[in-house]
Amino acid sequence: MKAKLLNLLTVCIVTIAVLSPGLVVFGIIWERHLELLESQNLACQVSKTSGAIAVTPQTESTPLSQTSIQSSDQNVVNQMVTVAEQYKFGAILQWFFLLTPICVGLGIIFYDRYLVYRAAIFKEQVEMLERLWQQSIEQ
Repeated sequence: MKAKLLNLLTVCIVTIAVLSPGLVVFGIIWERHLELLESQNLACQVSKTSGAIAVTPQTESTPLSQTSIQSSDQNVVNQMVTVAEQYKFGAILQWFFLLTPICVGLGIIFYDRYLVYRAAIFKEQVEMLERLWQQSIEQ
């Protein structure tokens, strides 16, 4: 039992050691990507806001300028929601890449244990049938 536990711990540690540099790099790249998206959204927001301000003095109809400001605010909110969803997706991918090899390793170990268990039961059944056969021959 201790050998199996040691093998399990070894597989987990090796899996983490192999995957951790990739996860670190993926995390850094994902953070930079989100920063880039944020800066692009802010630049887009500033250009839309300055465009709305420039439009307001030229046209004297206030409902049109308020509509353009409201639509730009809705666009900003939609973009922020998109960035938040992308961040959640990145976190899910990181956990997926970390947990998949560990779960596969555990599945292999548990399946091996199941095969050993089934072989032991089969062996016991064969021995019991041999004993019954020997008893029937002796009678």
